[in-house]
Amino acid sequence: MMIVGIKEAVQILRQGGLVAFPTETVYGLGADASNPTALLKIFKAKGRPVDHPLIVHVADLSQLSVWVRDVSEDAKKLMQAFWPGPLTLVFKKAPQVNDLITGGQDTIGLRIPHHPFALELLKAYGGGLAAPSANRFGRISPTTAAAVIEELGDNIEGVIDGGPCEVGLESTIVDVSGEHPVLLRPGMITVKQLERVLGKSILSSKKDSPRVSGSLASHYSPMTPTRLISADKLSEFLKTSDKKPIALLGSNLCYMPGQTELTCSVDLTPIPMPNDAIQYAHDLYQTLRDVDKQGFKEIVIVSVPEGIEWDAIRDRLQRAAMSS
Repeated sequence: MMIVGIKEAVQILRQGGLVAFPTETVYGLGADASNPTALLKIFKAKGRPVDHPLIVHVADLSQLSVWVRDVSEDAKKLMQAFWPGPLTLVFKKAPQVNDLITGGQDTIGLRIPHHPFALELLKAYGGGLAAPSANRFGRISPTTAAAVIEELGDNIEGVIDGGPCEVGLESTIVDVSGEHPVLLRPGMITVKQLERVLGKSILSSKKDSPRVSGSLASHYSPMTPTRLISADKLSEFLKTSDKKPIALLGSNLCYMPGQTELTCSVDLTPIPMPNDAIQYAHDLYQTLRDVDKQGFKEIVIVSVPEGIEWDAIRDRLQRAAMSS
């Protein structure tokens, strides 16, 4: 794999190759969304099940009709308010869309990213790019070009280095293919923001909702066993745990009652995290990636607050800890 510019990336993509590129959320693994051979390369490079749907990225609304049908008024409101940006909308797919994009479903996820390099690439390419996160399936999403190289190495042809991603967590996903909008994956665009634009409530995902990226119980996981624990149970757990050394991630670690002695233990390494949800989201994946390399026997993460601005972070932490 090599660092490439926009022109080189377009050439690789037109030849059916794979190029990772930055978005404001995480780095995506891009392939021509209309080329089945290129799409299969995504699944192989990631080790991703072929029935797991992909999100298509486009440069502007003029490409919408190529991929979707039945654009609702709710969808139009959300597109006007949040595109370009970290919001994926799930529509009824256009007839010609390949099943490798949709996972065999009648729906397709689409978004216009906000990162300048992503938009420049999409405009230069002139078509849709399927772009799941540029990491091995189920593992921590990459938020830097270096993380992409670490994850995928020579399995892909190039990566565009756009620096660290601004948001740091994957996009909010909303299903607008039915009569009422449904939240399929929380992101840093919150339910409250969505409902303010729509003037109505958003439903929660149900069993018959479309399958989407990042919806498996175990996802975004470090290789190191990872545990999520509430602050009030932390002290007792650390006293009794036999898995040490431990990396302890959380906010305000120094101020937790009864933690002073524990956080000074040679078997425990406190990793302070921001108190602000936006900064926490920005830092989370890179922090987990860094900690994962340090030989800890367990990563313990203190649960985040209950506020709506923490919903996406809470979702990712719960999935990261499910593999333990």
